[in-house]
Amino acid sequence: MSNRLPEKARLLERLKAGGFSVPDFLYVPAENFVNNDFTELEAFLKKFQDDFKVIARSAHPDEEYYKGGTFDSITTYSDIGGIQYARKRMVKSALTAKALSILRQQKFNRAPEIDLEQMGVIVMPFMDGSSVMAKMIGRNWEFGYCRDRQQKLSSEPFITRTPHDRKLIDLSADIQDFLGFSCEIEYIITYDNDIYVVQAKDISEFALLEITESEHAIALDGIRRIRKRHSYRERPVFIMDNQAFYLEVIGQCEKMVHGWGDSPAVFEDVLGVISQYQQAMETFALQHRRFAVMGLQISVSGDLRQVANHYLDDTPALQKQLSKALYDHHYYIDRFMAEADTLIARDKIRLSLDSHDAYGVNTIRNPLWSVYWYHKRHAEITARIRRAGFKTGDTIGIEINPDGKPQIFRH
Repeated sequence: MSNRLPEKARLLERLKAGGFSVPDFLYVPAENFVNNDFTELEAFLKKFQDDFKVIARSAHPDEEYYKGGTFDSITTYSDIGGIQYARKRMVKSALTAKALSILRQQKFNRAPEIDLEQMGVIVMPFMDGSSVMAKMIGRNWEFGYCRDRQQKLSSEPFITRTPHDRKLIDLSADIQDFLGFSCEIEYIITYDNDIYVVQAKDISEFALLEITESEHAIALDGIRRIRKRHSYRERPVFIMDNQAFYLEVIGQCEKMVHGWGDSPAVFEDVLGVISQYQQAMETFALQHRRFAVMGLQISVSGDLRQVANHYLDDTPALQKQLSKALYDHHYYIDRFMAEADTLIARDKIRLSLDSHDAYGVNTIRNPLWSVYWYHKRHAEITARIRRAGFKTGDTIGIEINPDGKPQIFRH
């Protein structure tokens, strides 16, 4: 087991010792879980038994080499079993839901291979409130507010240079001066407007490469252009048509049940449709550091899903396997789409953003774009896209005109 203290725990200890408002926390290393050594954890949790729940934050020794949000924070019961459960979920998530993200960071960001058995946990009391992330961009502080999941009426994540409380500017500057390097700071703002520091991440290397380029830029005097690009992005595109996918699954089921065709399908052919689609997504995601997903049909009708899930009801064992494969496939699509930085789809389809997705340091140069068309134009737009011959692997251009309307074209 590694004896190296994870950055997350190390910086929180420094900030707490420096007098900053850090919640009570305890770092539980991986070896304690292996040896069932929970004496210190049990004493810590007794302080929060009346609250019934705590938050367990991932704390792996190599986590600092991965982007924020790669590993999970989980709200759980304030007992030993709850913390053990949270750690198991963190490890399982890294092996499943976050596996593609981890592979992509190892390939494109040179993140090291990670031994999940070394996963430690930071335990904190659970606090209701809003998450706010702060970092200095150039010479200005930027604050990203995450929607409050405890409220029924909430806004989408947003970024501002004017926080709701001016104290956040001075506090962020004090923390960065105290630590001595550029950092991304995560706060929890409680309903009583108490401000707690729950994480700090060293972004000095990233800042040097990505953020301070403007400080070294050379100002010239003008430009002459035939065509002016106001806002423009190019991306390789993955065409997603899940209606066609379900119809192909159903088609293979029909061949299998009715014996149609020169070579009737077998159950492995049905599962093969699913595995081939998943392999195509993974291969594409590992070929392109940044990419777009064009959703001709991301959500499919309940009727179509029902037909696919129940076509093999006369063979219950096979039907159960197929239903599970389709259920898992739904989450595989989610994981793939979470790696895209550009989504092109109808307006009811959007990426669900957490704080790191919305305004983490990794989104500065390449923020997430969600380009859409109205639902009432869905048939018209998808027909035009099909006629234009867009296919997976094409490079598309997205240009935003002076009126703020996007247009797409194929290179």
